[in-house]
Amino acid sequence: MDISSLRERPEREVLTVSELNGYLKRLIDGDRFLRAVSVRGEISNLKQHTSGHVYFSIKDETSVIRAVMFRGKASALKFLPENGMKVIAFGTVTVYEIGGQYQITVSSMQPDGIGALYTAYNQLKERLEAEGLFDELHKKPLPRLPESIGVITSPTGAAVRDIINVITRRFKAAKIYIYPALVQGEGAEATLISGIDYFDKSKLVDTVIIGRGGGSIEDLWAFNSERLARRIYEAEVPVISAVGHETDFTICDFVSDLRAPTPSAAAELAVPDSDELLMRLDDMLRRAGTSLINRIERLRERLLRYSEKTSANSITAELTAKREELSQAFDGIKRALDSLINMKKNSFALTVGRLEAMNPLNVLSRGYSVVESDRGVLKSVLDIEVGDTVNIRLSDGRISGRIFSKNGE
Repeated sequence: MDISSLRERPEREVLTVSELNGYLKRLIDGDRFLRAVSVRGEISNLKQHTSGHVYFSIKDETSVIRAVMFRGKASALKFLPENGMKVIAFGTVTVYEIGGQYQITVSSMQPDGIGALYTAYNQLKERLEAEGLFDELHKKPLPRLPESIGVITSPTGAAVRDIINVITRRFKAAKIYIYPALVQGEGAEATLISGIDYFDKSKLVDTVIIGRGGGSIEDLWAFNSERLARRIYEAEVPVISAVGHETDFTICDFVSDLRAPTPSAAAELAVPDSDELLMRLDDMLRRAGTSLINRIERLRERLLRYSEKTSANSITAELTAKREELSQAFDGIKRALDSLINMKKNSFALTVGRLEAMNPLNVLSRGYSVVESDRGVLKSVLDIEVGDTVNIRLSDGRISGRIFSKNGE
């Protein structure tokens, strides 16, 4: 039955409930204005159905309207609706004909007065903090003299160059392993988690740096992932978070073992300064030598006092001989100590030089390259097939290519 036929019926004719509700439904469905409305209000009576649908009401100071958000639309929300939250809902006014009620079928929704991403960030931060993921007692200490550092970031960004430069300058003995990852957009969360998995399970490195340069909250959103936060929390290897600039904070910062304000600062926190280590070693050896010399001097003074109190010529002669013997021993100890200090310094410098010679970046700078396929670093022609794609790492970057032929010896 259409609207016009109902209007033409006698005024006093009795309608069924279904006819009246059907009339109202068609009347509202036909109103173009009600097909796309925006409503501001406060959420109440929120119910999350097991099907994924969300049922709630939107109210203001004097009125209330029912609302429903079906699973497909609700799953796309970037925040979690809560009772008492002020929102702006976009949707269509519809009539639930069986119940004789009208409602808003919501297609999208956003917090009123605050961004959806920021709301989601605060909600997740509060929840993970309540679970204890940010507790200081869980945070692992960094190794004082790491042999290798893992870096999870974009292989082409400025962050990775800053990290490599700082580590190489401060502590050349440390090896650097780069895990190339997406740091924003689709797929970024998965590659960041894969990087933590790789370094944590392989036991290849002593410390992991994860991060990127600065950006908007949208650019940094992958580092606000709940899955990434839980994986960092479970990792056995210490993790330094270096996301964005000093004023940027992400969930990754709070859950990591240490937060650095920038990627460069993360590199400084990850390794010691070799020059400072040499200075400390020199100081320790110098203080040890001074302590030994002072003790010998005190013993000599006691011996002199004892000698002065003795009148017997035989004792005096013996003490004189002992003084000469002690003096010679003192000179020998001093020479041995100086020799030991020089030997330790030369040994340390030699070790640093050897480690520097083993640095793969130096090898690359002499014209060599590292060829990798999906199966790892190529060590033989048997490891590659014609048609495979390879990545070639040079001293100043990477290139890709395809294998057209191969010849064995």
